[in-house]
Amino acid sequence: RYNFRGFRWLQAMIFAIEEINSSPTLLPNMTLGYRIFDTCNTVSKALEATLSFVAQNKIDSLNLDEFCNCSEHIPSTIAVVGATGSGISTAVANLLGLFYIPQVSYASSSRLLSNKNQFKSFLRTIPNDEHQATAMADIIEYFRWNWVGTIAADDDYGRPGIEKFREEAEERDICIDFSELISQYSDEEEIQQVVEVIQNSTARVIVVFSSGPDLEPLIKEIVRRNITGKIWLASEAWASSSLIAMPEFFRVIGSTIGFALKAGQIPGFREFLQKVHPKKSTNNGFAKEFWEETFNCYLPDGSKNSQTSFSKGHEEGLGAGNGTAAFRPPCTGDENITSVETPYMDYTHLRISYNVYLAVYSIAHALQDIYTCTPGKGLFTNGSCADIKKVEAWQVLKHLRHLNFTNNMGEQVDFDEFGDLVGNYSIINWHLSPEDGSVVFEEVGHYNVYAKKGERLFINEKKILWSGFSKEVPFSNCSRDCLPGTRKGIIEGEPTCCFECVDCPDGEYSDETDASACDKCPEDYWSNENHTSCIPKQIEFLSWTEPFGIALTLFAVLGIFLTSFVLGVFTKFRNTPIVKATNRELSYLLLFSLLCCFSSSLFFIGEPQNWTCRLRQPAFGISFVLCISCILVKTNRVLLVFEAKIPTSLHRKWWGLNLQFLLVFLCTFVQIVICVIWLYTAPPSSYRNHELEDEIIFITCHEGSLMALGFLIGYTCLLAAICFFFAFKSRKLPENFNEAKFITFSMLIFFIVWISFIPAYASTYGKFVSAVEVIAILAASFGLLACIFFNKVYIILFKPSRNTIEEVRCSTAAHAFKVAARATLRRSNVSRKRSNSLGGSTGSTPSSSISSKSNHEDPFPLAASAERQRQQQRGCKQKVSFGSGTVTLSLSFEEPQKNAMATRNARRRNSLEAQNSDDSLMRHRALLPLQ
Repeated sequence: RYNFRGFRWLQAMIFAIEEINSSPTLLPNMTLGYRIFDTCNTVSKALEATLSFVAQNKIDSLNLDEFCNCSEHIPSTIAVVGATGSGISTAVANLLGLFYIPQVSYASSSRLLSNKNQFKSFLRTIPNDEHQATAMADIIEYFRWNWVGTIAADDDYGRPGIEKFREEAEERDICIDFSELISQYSDEEEIQQVVEVIQNSTARVIVVFSSGPDLEPLIKEIVRRNITGKIWLASEAWASSSLIAMPEFFRVIGSTIGFALKAGQIPGFREFLQKVHPKKSTNNGFAKEFWEETFNCYLPDGSKNSQTSFSKGHEEGLGAGNGTAAFRPPCTGDENITSVETPYMDYTHLRISYNVYLAVYSIAHALQDIYTCTPGKGLFTNGSCADIKKVEAWQVLKHLRHLNFTNNMGEQVDFDEFGDLVGNYSIINWHLSPEDGSVVFEEVGHYNVYAKKGERLFINEKKILWSGFSKEVPFSNCSRDCLPGTRKGIIEGEPTCCFECVDCPDGEYSDETDASACDKCPEDYWSNENHTSCIPKQIEFLSWTEPFGIALTLFAVLGIFLTSFVLGVFTKFRNTPIVKATNRELSYLLLFSLLCCFSSSLFFIGEPQNWTCRLRQPAFGISFVLCISCILVKTNRVLLVFEAKIPTSLHRKWWGLNLQFLLVFLCTFVQIVICVIWLYTAPPSSYRNHELEDEIIFITCHEGSLMALGFLIGYTCLLAAICFFFAFKSRKLPENFNEAKFITFSMLIFFIVWISFIPAYASTYGKFVSAVEVIAILAASFGLLACIFFNKVYIILFKPSRNTIEEVRCSTAAHAFKVAARATLRRSNVSRKRSNSLGGSTGSTPSSSISSKSNHEDPFPLAASAERQRQQQRGCKQKVSFGSGTVTLSLSFEEPQKNAMATRNARRRNSLEAQNSDDSLMRHRALLPLQ
């Protein structure tokens, strides 16, 4: 087959040389010549041609002019343009490098050729494939594909190119399903095997680093099997190949996206192409073959062997005609070259042709630098210059490496340290022309090598047609995209691109498709229901506005109101016997402490702040200790008074009002010290707890030191235990006097509440910790208030007849008689037991003002009880039952007469009551018992 594009490249070289020779400014008075060789796309032919002019150069170096006829002498070759294929250029470059003959390729893009240690004299006007491989990976990433197959020519072009692509794909998490090597020399079985792999693969995108001739056998087999639906990503070597871009192949490769070099402009080149004719191109033996292949005729005169030779090789070769003269009509010579459609006349996008043009001009400018070199400023030893008339190849190579000129398009041309020209790529998409059905290359984007990473690729998706007609981007992924809210999960034994979609765990989110991992929400945020974003966590604390908080607040306010009411009642009736008998001043202090207890519960409601956290526990602890201290001092004082045999001045001094307050202060001061040490060493603070529940932030108080809290509550319970002991011991004292039984009950309630509080406090969390403590404070406070004061308030308000001095005295006297009766009965029982032990009959007790009647037949309950009935307005009568008998006590208070003695007695009584009714009662008790 004949390669029309290759002949156009040949024409571009000839056009450039003729243009230089006719230029008055570039190399004036000098003429460039050329020899053209056809490589036939084989290394052996290329090396054969290379050896011919290398040998000629060696002969010239021997200076044999005096021994031979130099009239037909061929000048030495100072530079080589070519070849097309990287494999052929590699072989030629190895040989030319030995002699430092510069080689400028226009199409060999293998990155291996950038190795200057191996290829010393190789340069090129085409970009390195390294940029092309990177651009391919960028395109796949742009379309969000991650499952591709690769095919590469088994030569120095395909293997390095696809290797670089693999490196770039790995960096972008692109997986390769299959990787195959092909060649135009592969046998049918190998081609069939590759096609089977393509057909069975789930990857729809196929990356191909190959030339047109190497790929052609594979494409033909794919077309024969009608394997459609694949997207072909073409390297520059075949993206615009006329061997592949054929209408009959379009249904299979219509989705091709390829890379093409930036097109250049060559003024006058179109007319030069149209002037080609065998008779006019006598020095171009390839023109005759081109004419015969174009018009399918034969020229009887002339030989296919050309007198000219060509120092340019090209990958695909020009080839020979498919037909022979026997089967073709003779050519007339009048055929019109513009009347036929061939790739030769496709000059709209001059890419490789312009690279050939640029390669020739590079060599010409290197010679121009030698021609215009000024001695002392040259590139050689001591700034010397080369002699243009005796220039050698290695000198031209030196100047090519330092070349810098402006081409006809106004662009700067200079080779880098690797001998490469950095250029940009156009991205093309294969379309089917609606006019003639041919394949056209539509430019849909570009790749700018000079731009920053991430900004190099531009694609206009609106121009792309997939499979020749579709606008929808095909899917080429091993797994379907994972939606936001999920992440990619690894499937064991599969590539990383094959994954399953796993929901993000709670507290993590993904807001993008195909997320590799879910991101953790910030500390104060939590994932929404779909795990696509983070929302603020719910803030929880014992709020004033929630029903539970409102209920606790109402109970606390109720407690404050009831306590204030009791305090008001006691203040109004402060001079009545009941109020006086309950130690009026301590009762006021007790009620004040209860107000503090109810009020301290309010510090546990609302959003915890540092100051509330540091105030609430000390307020609660000090308030309760003050309350318990008042009860303890009052109860213990009454017990000691009633247990004393004779009231002395020492008792009065010891249990004076000031000392009572001092004891209350000392007990409370211990709690204050505990709180001060706590606040100084480990002060409580507000704490946002994220650990209890994932979706909720509990704002609580960090107590700082649980040991300090334990000491605070422990000390309170210790005082309560002592108070309970004294209250229990004094439970049988006159109940109108200090309600010892009710104090006992209040202490029992206190212990039940706080013993229950400990496990409840330890087992709850969040806002319920504060709620449990508030409930405990309110329950204990209500228990103390109700048990100690409600009975007295009831008597004061609804039973005023019992709020008299006579009632108090009667109760005190009854208690004295009970004690005396118990003592008498004990002595009687002792005497009776002695008489029985001596064998005597039961005797009677000595007569006295107290009578006892034994009743052994129907014993009374073991616990003694007292019933009190009001007999007279000024007297009382008590009936006391014991385990062994009944004692009836009777005491009368006579109406004082109107005499001086009565006046003195009344004045004395009022004075005694004013001091303290408790002291009066002690005197009564000391006088009443009869021995």
